[in-house]
Amino acid sequence: MDKRLVHVVDDEEAIRRSLGFLLRTSGFSVSVHESGVAFLKEVKTAEPGCILLDVRMPDMDGLAVQEELNARGVTMPVIVLTGHGDISIAVRAMKAGAVDFLEKPFEKPLLMDAIDRAFERLERREEAAVSEHDAQVRVAALTAREQDVLRGLVRGLPNKTIAYDLGISPRTVEVHRANCMTKLDVRSLSEALRIAFAAGLDT
Repeated sequence: MDKRLVHVVDDEEAIRRSLGFLLRTSGFSVSVHESGVAFLKEVKTAEPGCILLDVRMPDMDGLAVQEELNARGVTMPVIVLTGHGDISIAVRAMKAGAVDFLEKPFEKPLLMDAIDRAFERLERREEAAVSEHDAQVRVAALTAREQDVLRGLVRGLPNKTIAYDLGISPRTVEVHRANCMTKLDVRSLSEALRIAFAAGLDT
């Protein structure tokens, strides 16, 4: 089995070096990124793993990076690294779906425990157990029109009826439907509907 990958996103070179060393000697693969902006440029083609995300970074702080990851539908688990006393920031990160937050300087057992839980979440996701948050993140990555088509599918409507309701052609509905499947990373309508239900699109 390949080594589990950890993305380290931190603007301090000393932290990147020390975390990289600690993780590699603990048996992980490590990919380091010197800023949130740099990571976002590469995330589309990045290998899935766990993200260690520093909060206090120039240009774009960790919470803004986390928000952007959610907006793009990136569902890799995030562990937020905060300075001392940033509890309000940590709470916001947790509400946005972070697995955990760690105050610097952190102890190795706490870091390893958080990473284990992050990979558990990643493995569960691969088994298609979609949590409400994950589902909402995936649906948020769809365009407004793609979400409209998905809502029509949730209501059990055929393509022709969805097309009529939205004032578009059935062929356009098919294109949006195909895009939904691709962006939600599913192969069947039942999987797409499970994500839509988990995200609350049926309410």
